[in-house]
Amino acid sequence: MNARGAGLDPRMTFDTFVVGPTNRLAAAAARRAAERPGSSFNPLFLYAASGLGKSHILAAVAGHARRVHPDRTVAYETLEQYMEGLTRTLERSGPSALHEAYGDLGILLLDDVQFLIGQPQVQQFLLQTLDRLMSSGAQVVLASDRPPAEIDGLDERLLTRFSGGLIVDMGSPDYETRVAILRKKAEARGMPLGEGVAEAMARYPFRNVRELQGALNRVLAVQDLEGRPVDPSEVPALLGDPRGSAAHPFPAEEEEEDSGEAEPRWKHELRSAIRAVESGGFEVRQLQELLAASEEPSGWQEVLEDYRARIHRLEEIGAELVSMDSPMPDEAGVLLHDPERIEEAEQLLVVARERVRPFPPLPEGPALADLAGEVSALAVRAAEHLLRGDRPEYNPLFVHTAESGAVLSFLEAAGRHYLATNPSGKVGLASVEAFSGDFIRALSEGVAPAWRERWWAVDVLLLHGVEHLGSTERAQEEFFHLFEALVRRGTGIILASDRPPKEVQGVDVRLQSRFEGGLVLEIRRESGTPPAAVDEGPTEPAPSPEAPRPWTLPREKVVWHWPAVEDRMARWEE
Repeated sequence: MNARGAGLDPRMTFDTFVVGPTNRLAAAAARRAAERPGSSFNPLFLYAASGLGKSHILAAVAGHARRVHPDRTVAYETLEQYMEGLTRTLERSGPSALHEAYGDLGILLLDDVQFLIGQPQVQQFLLQTLDRLMSSGAQVVLASDRPPAEIDGLDERLLTRFSGGLIVDMGSPDYETRVAILRKKAEARGMPLGEGVAEAMARYPFRNVRELQGALNRVLAVQDLEGRPVDPSEVPALLGDPRGSAAHPFPAEEEEEDSGEAEPRWKHELRSAIRAVESGGFEVRQLQELLAASEEPSGWQEVLEDYRARIHRLEEIGAELVSMDSPMPDEAGVLLHDPERIEEAEQLLVVARERVRPFPPLPEGPALADLAGEVSALAVRAAEHLLRGDRPEYNPLFVHTAESGAVLSFLEAAGRHYLATNPSGKVGLASVEAFSGDFIRALSEGVAPAWRERWWAVDVLLLHGVEHLGSTERAQEEFFHLFEALVRRGTGIILASDRPPKEVQGVDVRLQSRFEGGLVLEIRRESGTPPAAVDEGPTEPAPSPEAPRPWTLPREKVVWHWPAVEDRMARWEE
């Protein structure tokens, strides 16, 4: 991977970034953008106050992408650098050269986006740059000290582009995260802190990591210059009197200006909590209602603890949603920032899990080619042809035999055949009973739309027991729509039954006509004597030992439903 631009510190990686409740979602989304650029959250917009890790995240994205996608070009620029480059390019070569300059990018990292304020021409060119990059599949990651909606004078089209991706805030580190940061930074410098020192330092409500770093520098300087470890009791003398306590459910804020009357403790802590929650971008309606009470509300401490637990859970849900190989649902942005809607966020996670739920793995067994002695060689060749083409000439392949074990073995071998050359593919193998039962489960759990998306995303559909499809109602309708969607995509479909399609009872005529419109084969075993009722036709002379036996078409085993089949079969042989 090529890298352009300055300001990327190679020491700032995802491994050195301390993840806590206030930045978990941002870290997970950034890693996802680096590993699968342009595939889901595009653009990714990160915002936070100064010193909370935005530059670290951008550097981590660049470094991680360098290892995962060495063929992609990454450019990191501040908005000031972007504007300087824009000015030089316009003076020398005109607007078209600017587009060419960004045309080869795989990832653009743009910092300090808040400086778009009062820059209408820059906004116009940035809009064009983003549109060209995202339309080409490039990933864009933006960083700002405020959310897009608070950038005064931002072009509505840019606001739309930013909002069309994922907007994530990074709040101030909580007590536990401050402890982890202090320990990690001290160890990275080869000067670990004594027991209890990090905890004593973390009780100070530092507003950002830079302030935390400054405090650590003072403690480490004493250790280095005096050649001894600092004791926790020395921390107040080195840093001053603490202004907060780790026992509080949220970081304490600075004391209100003296109004001549001390504010009750419950009001002060609620007000501090509200500020902390708002800085993280979360709703605070319930806390504001408590603060507005004329007397101390009963159980307000429990409410604060519950709020903290809910926010922590929302961060966990957000991180899991980001980690899934599925676009973030549109409603996630609202739900993940409202502690009072935690139940809805939990249900959203259940739906997302259903959408990406893996299909059962195929059991080990013989390869498709190895079944030639078990089932018709024509069926084997037909399956191979269907599974290797993006747009098969026939779809579905409908196989039938009275031997239930034979059709299941055939379908499993077909699935293994596809995965041998497409290891990351999705193969959906199920019986009609299992398909119907799974649909009923999805209905009862309220995840039917996600269930539907999961099935519609398969690369190969293998369904057996089709003779039972007529005994279903809703499941049959669902299967019809699934069938239509997969055929439109060119997805290979192999169906199996104990009888030919015309003998399957209770199936909608639309489905039956589609079954018969593909290729219907009886996959009888080739060894043994064929049934006496079947007219084998005239016997052809045996080939000479010197010549290889040509592959012939056993017409009595095939029901054709498309024209010029002899020509197509001849092309297979070629």
